[in-house]
Amino acid sequence: MSYKVAAFYQFVTLPDFESLREPLRNMCVALDVKGIILLAEEGINGTVAGSIVAIDALMNQLRTGAIFGGRLDNLELKFSTASEMPFNRMKVRLKKEIVMLGDGETDPTEKVGTYVDAQDWNALIEQPGIVLIDTRNQFEVEMGTFEGAVDPKLVSFSQFKDYADRVLDPSRDTKIAMFCTGGIRCEKASSYLLSRGFKDVYHLKGGILKYLETIPEEQSRWRGECFVFDQRVALGHGLTERPLSEKQLMDEDTDE
Repeated sequence: MSYKVAAFYQFVTLPDFESLREPLRNMCVALDVKGIILLAEEGINGTVAGSIVAIDALMNQLRTGAIFGGRLDNLELKFSTASEMPFNRMKVRLKKEIVMLGDGETDPTEKVGTYVDAQDWNALIEQPGIVLIDTRNQFEVEMGTFEGAVDPKLVSFSQFKDYADRVLDPSRDTKIAMFCTGGIRCEKASSYLLSRGFKDVYHLKGGILKYLETIPEEQSRWRGECFVFDQRVALGHGLTERPLSEKQLMDEDTDE
């Protein structure tokens, strides 16, 4: 059988996040859903897989069910498929941040850059003077990226602050466009840049996954494969599985 995979996140204040862990995990287990979900006071971030019925039921419960009480009403959500179950078990983890930047003043619920839909992304990144930045880790960039994108050579996303402070200048880099796998890292990266005086900061809504799902390959500015944090390892256009010559199975965790 094939499996439906859901990648999702939302920045939203969850002061009770610790108490949400067990009911959320129990619901996933009851639905025979596997994957990993991160909970923090700043929100939720996860990738899970299961039958079509189970994933649809879980997403409905996240958005409208009693556990979150309607707080996940703006869930950023992408669907794909897997020929085999891409996770070994179900994990719900408590974190300080759902994506680790390590800057307590950066708050994507207060301010973020300008969202750019996948259909408008090509036109944006073709503009003269645009600084196009891949905010993912270096090994992800090496697997695939957009034409002309800058690789900050991050080992972990928390290094983005140092990169921005060392390399970027708001008086020189007046128009910045950023992208990441599903959009979550760019939410924090754009919020950080805005707090440091940058004015025109754009990011790809829904991330690379939404772009690959939406844009036909013949019109695409994407080159290579998109690394995903599960046992499929990489996806191509149309979010199809792209087997690599040497698949290195990663620990089931997510930086997205």
